[in-house]
Amino acid sequence: MTNNEIVPGFDDEKDDSLKIKLHRIDEAPRCLMMSLTGYIDTYNSGFFQKRVQKAIDAGYVRLVFQCTSLNYVSSTGIGSFTTFLKAVKPLEGDIVLLDIQPKVYEVFQLLGFSQFFNIRDSVEDTIAFFNTDQNKENVSIFPKVVSCPICFKKLKAVKPGRFRCSECKSILAIDEAGLVLLG
Repeated sequence: MTNNEIVPGFDDEKDDSLKIKLHRIDEAPRCLMMSLTGYIDTYNSGFFQKRVQKAIDAGYVRLVFQCTSLNYVSSTGIGSFTTFLKAVKPLEGDIVLLDIQPKVYEVFQLLGFSQFFNIRDSVEDTIAFFNTDQNKENVSIFPKVVSCPICFKKLKAVKPGRFRCSECKSILAIDEAGLVLLG
């Protein structure tokens, strides 16, 4: 299925510095995954914002940004994600950042934004997050396998709290929602 079949007019404009591929996630209502390839900076953030706004206007308010191939995000790019969050929250939506590279995660963390975004390790975690959020159930997600944001070692957390990565020895904090932060 092409991007334009999922969101009409999505590919009307292109930018070689950032490619976006759309995938519907049918297991969660009004959910759309956007696989990002390239980078987001001051020069292409307007393009990025227009594309995502088209998806929001098409009724997708649960947005998953697959960041495996996202190599760089400037502070302006992070501002774009904040704009999306503000746009979808009143519509009972949310955004999830999936598979963030360490150097991109570091920018989120340095600017203090890592605590505002739902950062997940798998599509299954993301679907569970959206479906739990939709049903407003208070279900514990622990025990949970998480990835260290520094070395990507898979670690098992049996409860929220502070832990030390067994591989790189970084101090990690895991909150009630399973969000992993440094410190």
